Amino acid sequence: MKFKKETNVASQGHGKWYDDACAAAFAMELIGERWSLPIIRELMLGGRRFSDIRASLPGLSAKVLTERLESLEAAGIVTRLAVNSPAPAKLYALTDWGLALEDVMQALGRWSVQSPEHNPRLPLTPVSLMLSMRTMLDATADKDWDTTVRFVVGEERFLGRLKGGDLRIERMGDREIQADIAFQAPDANAYLWVFYGKQALDAAGITLKAEGDPALVARFIGLFGLPEKRRQSA
Repeated sequence: MKFKKETNVASQGHGKWYDDACAAAFAMELIGERWSLPIIRELMLGGRRFSDIRASLPGLSAKVLTERLESLEAAGIVTRLAVNSPAPAKLYALTDWGLALEDVMQALGRWSVQSPEHNPRLPLTPVSLMLSMRTMLDATADKDWDTTVRFVVGEERFLGRLKGGDLRIERMGDREIQADIAFQAPDANAYLWVFYGKQALDAAGITLKAEGDPALVARFIGLFGLPEKRRQSA
C-alpha cells in the first residue's frame, strides 16, 4: 500500500486521513506519520540539534526528518530555538502542548508492552530508556523517598530526582553533579535486563554497573516493573 506524499497537517486540517470527527483519529493525523512519535520522544528531555536527532534515529533520512519537523512545527507541537551556550546553535524543542504528549506516550507504552510481540532486544535510545523509567516506575511505592540518581548510557549522561513517587530526569551534559546512587552501561538495552528482567547485577553477561550503597541500589531497581503480558488467543 502506497501513501501519498505527506505535507504539513495544519494546512490540510482535521480530516486529512480519516474524514472523521473523532478526536483520537485527529490525534493520529497530527502525530501518526511514520517517525513522528520517535522524533517527539527524542525531544522530551529538552531541545536538540537536527544532527543529534538524526544520530539518535539512524534509520531516519535527513529528508524525512526535515519533513516531519516541518509538519510538527506547523501543527504547533515543535518549535525552533536559538541558543548561545555552550555554543551558538539552533535547536528543535517541544512546545508546552507537545510536552503534554508524554502522558499519552506513557499510556501507550504501558498498553503496548503487554503484547507478547514486544521485543526488548531491538535497539533502544538513551532518551527512550529514561522515559521508560518514568513510565514503568511504581508511583505507589516509596513515596517518601527523596534521592538523586545518575544514569550514564554510552556517551550520554542524565540526572534523576526521585521525590514523592515521581522521577524527574534531565540531561547532565558535561556538568559534574554528585548523586546518591549511579548506574552506567554501554547502551540503553543493558539496563533492561536488570530493571525489568530483574537479573542480578553480578549475573553473567550483565554489563550494567552500579555505584552507591548496595541496599539503596536494590531499593531503586525494585521500584520498576512491567505489566503482565496478555495471553494470545488459542
